[in-house]
Amino acid sequence: MNYLYGASVQGIQDFIFQTKSLAEIVGASELVEEICTTRFVKLIRPEYSSSYHAARQFLKDDPNAVLNAAGNIKYVFGSKTDCERVVRAFPRMISEFAPGITISQAVVEIKDGVPFEDVVSTLEERLKVQRNRPSRSAVLGLMGIQRSRQTGLPVVSSGDGLYLDKATTAKLYTSEGGVRRKMTTYNLCRKAFGVKELDEKKVAFNIGDITSSNDWIAVIHADGNGLGNVVHKVGHSYKDFKDFSCKLDEATINAAVKAYQCLDVNKDKVIPVRPIVLGGDDLTVICRGDLALRYTAEFIKEFEKETERLLGGILSKHGVYTEGAVRNRLTACAGIAFIKSSFPFHYGYSLAEELCKAAKTDAKSDISVRQGHALPQSCIMFHKVQGSYTGSYDEIVRRELFPQKKLSFCFGPYYLAPEKNRWTIDELIQYSKLLSQDRYKAVRSRIRNWMTLVFENVEMANQDLDRIKSINVGLCRDIEKITGWTERSLNSETLSCCPAYDVLAVNTINTLVTTQKR
Repeated sequence: MNYLYGASVQGIQDFIFQTKSLAEIVGASELVEEICTTRFVKLIRPEYSSSYHAARQFLKDDPNAVLNAAGNIKYVFGSKTDCERVVRAFPRMISEFAPGITISQAVVEIKDGVPFEDVVSTLEERLKVQRNRPSRSAVLGLMGIQRSRQTGLPVVSSGDGLYLDKATTAKLYTSEGGVRRKMTTYNLCRKAFGVKELDEKKVAFNIGDITSSNDWIAVIHADGNGLGNVVHKVGHSYKDFKDFSCKLDEATINAAVKAYQCLDVNKDKVIPVRPIVLGGDDLTVICRGDLALRYTAEFIKEFEKETERLLGGILSKHGVYTEGAVRNRLTACAGIAFIKSSFPFHYGYSLAEELCKAAKTDAKSDISVRQGHALPQSCIMFHKVQGSYTGSYDEIVRRELFPQKKLSFCFGPYYLAPEKNRWTIDELIQYSKLLSQDRYKAVRSRIRNWMTLVFENVEMANQDLDRIKSINVGLCRDIEKITGWTERSLNSETLSCCPAYDVLAVNTINTLVTTQKR
């Protein structure tokens, strides 16, 4: 009898973004990357010792390896003894390798006559149950011991004025023969940039290396659309499920590589892009603020192309989508949180994740999409954090972007392809660049004043906007486009939405000079 084993890494983002040190963040992301590759291979094949790339190839070639990406593992064991050994040993191995990470595990027997999709569904349900069971952290300590100044956890090593807990030590150092050495793995960067050899001097370890003429950086989180519906239909066949998982991972990586190449930042002293999570259909990246929209737009565009090239046959074979012109590819949504480099990364990621969910909700608003027949369209939602408030995105919108009842400056999301009552990403980029021209300098300032008046008095704001148009007759068409109100329905309520806030936000991030250019 065969057994489907599943493992899921819990609290990945909490582990990665525990502090605002970029060195610790990327060190943590490298540890998570190795959990599903080198560490798992070492456990299932104790005699097999290999590099990261060899382990990835081994899993790709192994017919029993169903999924190994982004903190998720699915593997078919033909021996109950081998499966039990992994269940016993894997949590301990990971707690020693990456302290602070918790693994949820589950196993389902694969019985004759039971569709593989039902086996996978049962496994996912059992993993959910395991995730809800509290587990004792391996990094907690007693009250009367020294604590790390950054995390509040017990100190296990100190020196050079640093007091490091167990998890931070693992993120920053690797132990070789009892000697601590700086973490020097760049597997994620090589994978995301599409290079075999990487100049270590060009890899960012400090957030100051990423920022440029201003202090804005971007936390990007992108995720594929409708994967649950796809997996449910593809999961009828074990072979197709394995093939789908491998090719989806490949498509996401290829899209990230092409998005990076479009930036043309090889001449920069330090590469202003740092991947955090890349695998399955997930992408999380920290990059310089002015690169974020271009990088994200290119990623989701290439994601569509790559999934059409690699997965089109599988999607068509299983009839995943039955309506719409496009049936043979996947789409993706993304959230971008623009934050200052001093802003806590944890909140930045949480906001990016919420923005991604908001984009998905809008993309699925069409009834045919909600019923699982049509393909949700790719789109991007973003927000520029103006203060230190760290509430939910909905709270931020209500507080900052609703100047009057039924008036909103929350105009997104922005779509890759034209969509009714929505702007495309290209339109957003076009008009933000337009305001950078010298002849729009006065207009840019006047639009800011107009937005302030909308919060205070709508009639006064309308009079001011008419005056702006009368003074700048030749620019009226562009002014109307940026300041125009579009009616939309939200929760059975009709709102008037305006893109001015977003256009000015992107323009500021791309052009504002607050520090000396690096």
